[in-house]
Amino acid sequence: MADECQGKSSWPELLGANGEIAAATIESENPNVNAVIVLDSPETVITPDFLCTRVRVWVNTSGNVTRVPVIG
Repeated sequence: MADECQGKSSWPELLGANGEIAAATIESENPNVNAVIVLDSPETVITPDFLCTRVRVWVNTSGNVTRVPVIG
């Protein structure tokens, strides 16, 4: 589905980066998306829907990116 979305769709270079900086980088590199910081925890609940306008930035308790941010 990411093939249907406009602009850059994956940011592997941000793995391990600070989540706030990663979110700002994502939004500057693809103005079509909103980067949402999410705590990478078993207790975190997210919706299963796919949106071309959303990138989830999964972070640990230290605020560092734990998963490659992708559109969805």
